[in-house]
Amino acid sequence: HRFLQNQQEIKNKIEIMSKHGATQSGNALWAKMPKANAELFALTYGALVAELIRDYDDPVKINEQLDRIGHSIGVRCVDEFLAKADALLSLSPSCATLRETAEVIAKIGFKMFLGVTADVVNVSADGKAFSLYLYENPLTTFVELPSSDECEAANSCDLSHLQYSSVYCGIIRGALEQVNMRVECRFVRDVLQGDEVNEIRVELKEILSDGAGDDYKEE
Repeated sequence: HRFLQNQQEIKNKIEIMSKHGATQSGNALWAKMPKANAELFALTYGALVAELIRDYDDPVKINEQLDRIGHSIGVRCVDEFLAKADALLSLSPSCATLRETAEVIAKIGFKMFLGVTADVVNVSADGKAFSLYLYENPLTTFVELPSSDECEAANSCDLSHLQYSSVYCGIIRGALEQVNMRVECRFVRDVLQGDEVNEIRVELKEILSDGAGDDYKEE
C-alpha cells in the first residue's frame, strides 16, 4: 500500500535528520526550496483569516477552522518533505525520543517551509510534551489585532480570543499523525495578544497503529 510505504519512509528520514543535526539539515532543505514573496505570503494568509472572520464572527469557530485547514496541509506536506530530504539520505540514524522529533519540527520543518526556526523548551519529565518558542512569525507581518474595546466600538467580532496563527497547530497535528503520533497542539502564548513570545504546546496523546488519518484520502 503506497500510503504505508510513505509512512515508513517518513519515519526513516526523520530519524536520519534528527541525528545529522537539525539546524544543519533545516538550512540544507531551505536552500532547496522555491522562495515565495514573504509579504505576499502574509497578505494571502491575512485574507484567508479575514474571510473566516466574515463567515463565522466567532473566534472559537475561526480558530477551529484554521486548525482544520492546517491539519489538511500537514497530512499532505509530508510528500514534499520526503522529496526535498532525499539529498540527506547518506546520513545515519536514529530518532529515539519525542524531544528529537520536536527538534526536527522546530529546526527542519519550520525552516524548510517558512525560513524560520523555533526553540524546543519545557519538555515534560515524562517526555510526552514540549513547547515550541517561535520568535519570528511570517504569518503576522503587518498584523495588529484590535482590542476588545475597539471591536465593541466598531460593533464587530471580539478578536481577543483569536489565535491568528493556529494553522500551525493543525499542521503539526497532521504531520505527526503521518508518523503515527496523535497529539494535541495549542497556542498558549501569542505575540499578537501581547505576549513576549509565540508558544505552541504539543502533547503526545497516543501512538497510532499504521493507517491513514481521518482526513487522508488516497488519490
